[in-house]
Amino acid sequence: MSKDLQIVPITKAKLRAAIADNTYWKTATVPIPKSKAIWLLSNPRIEEDDYCGIFGFEGKKMVAFIYMLPDLFNLGKRIEKIYWELLWWVNDDYKNTVLGTYIFNEALNLANKKVIVKSYAEGVNDFYQKQPFKLIEARLRYIIFFSLDASILIGRFALLKHAKIILSITDKFVASIVNKLNKAKVKKRTLGLEYHYLNKLDQKTWEFIKPLCTNDLVHKTKAYIDWQLDNSQYTQAPVISKFPQKSLQVGIGYNIRIHNVKIIKNEKVICFLSYIVNHKEFNIKYFLVKNESNYATCVDAVIEHFIQSRANFIFTDDTKLSNSINKQFITVFTYKKEKKALAHNSIEFNNKVLKIYNRDGHFY
Repeated sequence: MSKDLQIVPITKAKLRAAIADNTYWKTATVPIPKSKAIWLLSNPRIEEDDYCGIFGFEGKKMVAFIYMLPDLFNLGKRIEKIYWELLWWVNDDYKNTVLGTYIFNEALNLANKKVIVKSYAEGVNDFYQKQPFKLIEARLRYIIFFSLDASILIGRFALLKHAKIILSITDKFVASIVNKLNKAKVKKRTLGLEYHYLNKLDQKTWEFIKPLCTNDLVHKTKAYIDWQLDNSQYTQAPVISKFPQKSLQVGIGYNIRIHNVKIIKNEKVICFLSYIVNHKEFNIKYFLVKNESNYATCVDAVIEHFIQSRANFIFTDDTKLSNSINKQFITVFTYKKEKKALAHNSIEFNNKVLKIYNRDGHFY
């Protein structure tokens, strides 16, 4: 590694100063959107000396970055502060050096080794197997497609780029047919529903949510969920081609926003739904249903919102929801991928059975 290499840990206090001076947002590639950095400052769980990330710089060039976030976890009879590792990035020029391992260990030490990784890329699987981490959950991630999605097909199969025009025409035709048939189903099934849209939780909504999140891995409060679902974390850039920056962390787009909706039937709340629309992606954060008898109806409400969003696919880790969508509606195909969550061996779970829901560690 270069002698000019610097490792720079960032606490909440240092992040505040960096935002004021625009320190990390002067280049074409930024670590996280500035809007998301400002959003982090409003999190009451992050104390001034807690760490939000660690940088590797060679001169003025960012060559490595780890995005980390402290949270409160329900571990049996106690609540403990533990860090999520949300992003571990190393510049391509340094992939075959010790920089990645070095900065990872620095971040681990800053967090007193209290680290949970919700998911990671297959390319670092061998690395984690050699580290003092234990598997705490393996789950499936689902991407449910309602069209052929030509752009994704071309991305996976390069030879198809020569048939781009044909694929695009076919894609639009298939999407229009699927959309028309699903829309007809939704129209009949959601006649008796009302939708109340929220920027912040009102007390009645919180009273509905609270018992459904009591046993979550992450400790939930009304203030925490309000922060987690705050739209200010996203940078909406209508003319994205003229926007000068790209971010390592999702949060910038010409069509990116979050919607929070309370679903009402017979004047009673039956579901709370929160989802992000990011261009063609419909990414579900919260899907909380109180009674099983209302579950299918609430799935109908999800699809009504999906159709209205004009997205192409639904992204979720919720197996029951994915199965219900495929059962109740016409889909083109569902891509499944196993995701593993790891915890450092120093974390004691007191025999607690762990289940990580969409809403836990979901800071997309």
